Amino acid sequence: MTMNSPRSMLELYDLATSSSHNKGQNNSVWAAELMREVGLKCIGLNGVPRTINTLGEFFSGLPQDVQGELKKRQPRRGLSQENIDDTLKRGNQMWDSIYRPFSDKLTAKLGQSHPDLPVFIIQGEYGALFSNPPSPGGEDPNRPNVGRVLMSILAVAVLRAQTGVGPQVVSHIFGLRKAFEDGTAEPEEEIQGGKWLASNDGSMWLLQQVDSIVEAIGEGQGTSFAPGMKAKL
Repeated sequence: MTMNSPRSMLELYDLATSSSHNKGQNNSVWAAELMREVGLKCIGLNGVPRTINTLGEFFSGLPQDVQGELKKRQPRRGLSQENIDDTLKRGNQMWDSIYRPFSDKLTAKLGQSHPDLPVFIIQGEYGALFSNPPSPGGEDPNRPNVGRVLMSILAVAVLRAQTGVGPQVVSHIFGLRKAFEDGTAEPEEEIQGGKWLASNDGSMWLLQQVDSIVEAIGEGQGTSFAPGMKAKL
């Protein structure tokens, strides 16, 4: 997603749904749902345009039967008078879990840059986007969530791939560790290797893997697979 390389997304999907990685008969739908949920949450880290481009081409490249299943999904992040309080609560809980004991201090510092900056980040991103809303009609086993642990892993990977945002990378590495310290990782389905990734060795491995992927996709030319300014629009 960060490299703006839809073809790479489809290659990853093919790998995830191959027989050696199969999680069951509905793995093709499950993997597609997980990948596009990750892509949606990348909006808060990459911006809207890359998510629109990459998810659009990702969907177009999926098998038709998988496309048909995905078309049945209903939105679940629409705000209403009934769910706004729960959304705000989820946002503040995730914010505090990742940044404690400095969450209030960070909120105040962001507010100096612009008074609405922490409001949008905590409410619009952590509440409405990064945290997981309830699914209509109950939980769907073919609609996986990106929970507390995967959200931190996602943030570390995306921010590392961007480059130039070192403080945010460090913050989310520590945020990953705090998920196991404060118990917010407990309610989730266990993430294989998640606790190890929160260790010093695991975090270094994660950063190295991101660097190697950026190098491979970008062919050493930078952090975007898309053509540069010299290309014609």
